[in-house]
Parts: sequence; C-alpha cells; structure tokens
Amino acid sequence: MLTLRSFLDVFGWREALDILLITLAIFLAYRTLRRLGTWKILAGILLAASVFFAASLLQLRGLEWIFANLSPVALVALIVIFQPEIRKIFERAASLHRQRRGGSGDDLSRTLGEAMFALAAERMGAIIVLPGRESIAEWVHGGQSLDAKPSVTLLQSIFETRSPGHDGAVVVENGRLVSLGVRLAMSRSDRLPETYGTRHHAAAGLTEATDALAVVVSEERGTVMVFNGGRGRVLGRSEELEAEVQAHWRRSMVLMPVRSAEGGARSIALSLAGALVLALFFWSAVVLSRYEVRERVMSVPVEFVALPADLALGGERRIEARLHLAGPVSELDRLDPFRTRVRVDLAGAQPGTQTVVITGDLVALPRGIRLLDAEPPSFEVTLGEIRELEFRVKPQLVGALPAGLTLEEVRVSPQSLRARAVPGEGGEEGTALLTTPVYLGTISASTTIYCKIIAPPSIQPAGGQWPDVAVVIQVSGGSEQPETE
Repeated sequence: MLTLRSFLDVFGWREALDILLITLAIFLAYRTLRRLGTWKILAGILLAASVFFAASLLQLRGLEWIFANLSPVALVALIVIFQPEIRKIFERAASLHRQRRGGSGDDLSRTLGEAMFALAAERMGAIIVLPGRESIAEWVHGGQSLDAKPSVTLLQSIFETRSPGHDGAVVVENGRLVSLGVRLAMSRSDRLPETYGTRHHAAAGLTEATDALAVVVSEERGTVMVFNGGRGRVLGRSEELEAEVQAHWRRSMVLMPVRSAEGGARSIALSLAGALVLALFFWSAVVLSRYEVRERVMSVPVEFVALPADLALGGERRIEARLHLAGPVSELDRLDPFRTRVRVDLAGAQPGTQTVVITGDLVALPRGIRLLDAEPPSFEVTLGEIRELEFRVKPQLVGALPAGLTLEEVRVSPQSLRARAVPGEGGEEGTALLTTPVYLGTISASTTIYCKIIAPPSIQPAGGQWPDVAVVIQVSGGSEQPETE
C-alpha cells in the first residue's frame, strides 16, 4: 500500500468526489437492503470481501486463486439474486428530487388522525397508504379510482364492513383520496409476527418495497399501527399519527430523511459514517493499489529524426535500448511497448562522431512514469557529409557461355554514374556499382541487355532514380545475328 506521503501526492478533488459517490452508493444500497430485510446477505458479501483483502495483504495464494476464479461467477449470481434490490436502489437514486405526494397542512393530517382512531374505537379494520417519493404502482393491484377530499365520515363509510372496498387499502395523494379497495403486496420478511393479520403484513410488504407510509387499524385489537421501512409501531393517540404523517411529507420533499422508522438523525449519521469507512476501505484496496509504484524493464527501438538533408548516418547504428522504468501500476499497464521508443533529434547536428546519452527527455513517457536507467546508458552516432561522387558501372556476369561461343568484349553504357554518398561510409570516388545479373548461359549470339543498378542504401542516385544501363556483349563462334534483350 502507499505511504501517507504518496497518498497525499495522488489525492485531489477527483479522488474526493470518487470517494463521496462511492459512499452515497453504499449508503443507498444499505438503506434499501435493510428496509427490504436482505441486509444480512450484504453483510456476508462484505465479510467475503474482507477475507479476500486480508488474503491479498498476507499473500495467501490459495485464497487469492479461489477468489480470482470464482469472482466472475459470483458477480453474475449476485446480479441475479439481487435483481429486485438493485432495481430498487436505482429507483431510489432516481427519486431523490423534490416531490409532494401526500399533501400538506395540519388539517389533512388531523383528519387522518381523527379518522383512524375513530375506526379503532369502533373496531373497524382499515389501511391507508401515503406514497413517498417512489412510485407504488408496481406493488398495488386492483381497486377503484376515487377523487375525494378526505373526511372522517367518508373514511368511516369506506371501511364500514358492508362497504365493497372495506377489505382493501385507500391511497392518499396530493391531499386527495385517489383510490379505494386496493390490494397490496405481502411482506417477504419475518419481522412481523404471524399473529398479525393480512392488513399488517400487506402494510409491511409495501413499506419494505417503497418509501410509502401505511397506517393500519386492527379490528381485533382496536389499535392503530404506522408502518415505514417495513417496520411497524403502535400509536396511542391521534396526535402521534398526525406527527408521523407530517414527518412523512417532509421526508418526501428532501434528499435525506430527517427522521424515519429506520432510525433518527443519529442512525443516519452512523449509516453515513459506516458507508464512508467502507468507501475508503474499498478505494484504498482497489483504487490505490493501481497507484502502487513498481518497476519494469522493456526493450524499445532507437529512432533518429530531423536528420539534415546533407548528412547521413554512418558507423554502427544502435537499433534497440533496454529501459528501466518506474511508476504507478495503472500507468505502466497502459504503456504501449510498440509505440514507446528513444527518439534522437538530429536537427542542427554537425558532421562527425557524437555521444548520445539516453535520458527521460528522449523517451515520451506518460505522466508519473520516470526513467531510472538505460542499457546502454549512451551510444555514439557518426554523421558524415554527403557529397556527389563519380562511380564506375560494372556488369555482373553470372555463369559461362554455351559450348562453342567465345566472349570477345563486354561494354556498358554509361560507363560511370554520379551519386550521393559519404566518403568512407558509402564508397570512394571510382567505386564500382554493379548491375543486375547477366546470365551468360542464356546467350547464343552477340546482344545488348538493359540492366538495373544495384547499390547499397548509403549510395543514392544524384538524379532521384537510377537510369537503365546497357550491357553490350560481343561473342564469336556462333550465329552472327545479334540479339537484344
């Protein structure tokens, strides 16, 4: 892991934002899974991640191999298992904007409080749902549309035992009763004892899946319970229910809840602190490891650029160098060995031999990677001044004439050519340039053959390209009819 000094060197506003976003993601995941009753599975995952981190620190190769080979399968399995929870996390993240779903004002909350406790006094079962920021459409079914102002009398009429919709729930949105006789999804957790009836389990199920508030009146007990986050609490007075409704509406309008059934401000602060610790742990274990400084050796070619037109490279040319590099793992992994090279700029160079020292300035390295040393640390470059010289042309004769023929004369035209070369490196004045091969075994009479020039790379034609050369071969003893090729 990095030292504190190295940590401070790489830590900036981007890293702080990265940790903040990871913290919020963990916080949302924890609150959602806790509300859905599946947070114990998340705790098991965190325990497995802790074991993997400890195995990496202690270099326990067996555990590292198991985690490395099982992690792709485990990731797919987690996505399948947690598909509803992952969907719910994204729904919660997308519903953080301000939105009033229940209503406002003390009158409405007072009406609901009076109605629920009036029903409890008469032992009439009832359930009222107040949605939060999240949609409840996926978790409710059936019912009849309604658009009415809430009142104690109306709610008593709806939940009267002879009413067709008394077994269902009433949904309150934007200060109005919008539907009645609605069926709710049942709870999937075991938080609520089996002694509670269907209404209580339905209220728990809806509030597990969404951030809605549900109020239930028990006809057997004559009590009023409020459900939020899958947890229920018995209320003793209508004023308590009014406070719960007002708090729910406030939560529906802000990013972070001030108070909820999942816990108060202290609980939220502890959850955020735990999420921050986990985010720092994850960031240090996964991200900071990419900043760990390591060393690497690679072989790269040497490239000469900006060579003056009147100079040529001569002598022994160094075509490869071994570089000893150091830098963060992430930068070293992105380094392309096929594009990395030592670039020697020869602009303004003079004829002669000069020593080139391989430094970091000659190698284009990403930020954060430095050159420790090179092998060889330096090499010599010889530059010669290019001159225009006269070279004689020599035909390249291969093989022997057929039997009965005698070679009388061989002439070339032109007999010499001017070319550009460095004296002593490409050739001297009068050095011969060979033609392409002339195979004597194919000749049956005197002939003229047009050939190309073969020259080393250090000798270049003065006119841009080599001219064709005529090779005249005179023979005797055969047919007097000359041939031309």
